[in-house]
Amino acid sequence: MTRTLSETDVANVLKYEQLIPAMEKALSAFSAGRVIQPVRNMLTIEEGKRFLGIMPAVSEDGMGAKLVCFFPKNAGTKVPTHLAMIMLFEPATGQPLAFLDGRLITEMRTAAVSAAVTEYLAPKNSEVLALLGSGVQAQAHLQALRHACQFKEVRVWSRTPERARRFATLHGAKAMDLEPAVRGADVIVTATNALEPFLKGEWLKPGAHVNAVGSPRPTWRELDDAAMHNTLIVDSREAVLKESGDVILSKAPIFAEAGELFAGSKRPDRSATTVFKSVGIAVEDIAAARLVYDAIERG
Repeated sequence: MTRTLSETDVANVLKYEQLIPAMEKALSAFSAGRVIQPVRNMLTIEEGKRFLGIMPAVSEDGMGAKLVCFFPKNAGTKVPTHLAMIMLFEPATGQPLAFLDGRLITEMRTAAVSAAVTEYLAPKNSEVLALLGSGVQAQAHLQALRHACQFKEVRVWSRTPERARRFATLHGAKAMDLEPAVRGADVIVTATNALEPFLKGEWLKPGAHVNAVGSPRPTWRELDDAAMHNTLIVDSREAVLKESGDVILSKAPIFAEAGELFAGSKRPDRSATTVFKSVGIAVEDIAAARLVYDAIERG
């Protein structure tokens, strides 16, 4: 019988302790060519406001597709900007296994991938985290990155200062202006729907690591050219060269995919200033969905 799994079902079993290594495994397989996955097909319903993404993938462990609604117009309302459903199949037989609510899976797998990359790239003994953005991805990254680093100070900035102050109160962080939040930070997360770059490379301390997960459109940007022209890691070369304005418009050279980093085939100097540009790819969703399905099947 095909299961239907709600967000509550997902939340009950999906934990970063298992999800982070699952994302490392999935991206290693992707970069090794063991995943069949076209680049996401993003349908523009209303430019800048409403998009529908179609994301299929086939791996050794799972097969399926995610339909994701990316609706920036929902920002500031009770309706999330990202909503999704995932259909999971058994790859050996084609048997349908489950329909899963994909909102929380999308949120958590994005942060889990950043955490996996951060373990490889962040300065040793990183103590200061700067979150640029105060939405669900900022919260998810705060939770996930604590599995990679022991932060003594968490800073938060938002284009809406009141939201930054509210986030800071809820999570024991410090609401700050943009430049002071970035300067001296060991790990920085950009998680916004900015249209123009706001993070300047000149603010980054040598050896800092940036997880850039927002503004997933070919003309939108979060980082300026100086920031992008550090050591650049991506989740998928093909995907970022179609979807990421930060990569396309800066013309920054790509050093490696995350999967190559995990496999050890590419390894930057640990003292380098690094940027991980993530647009999110389907194999991450299928791997996370399979993790959820298997956990629920085991009871």
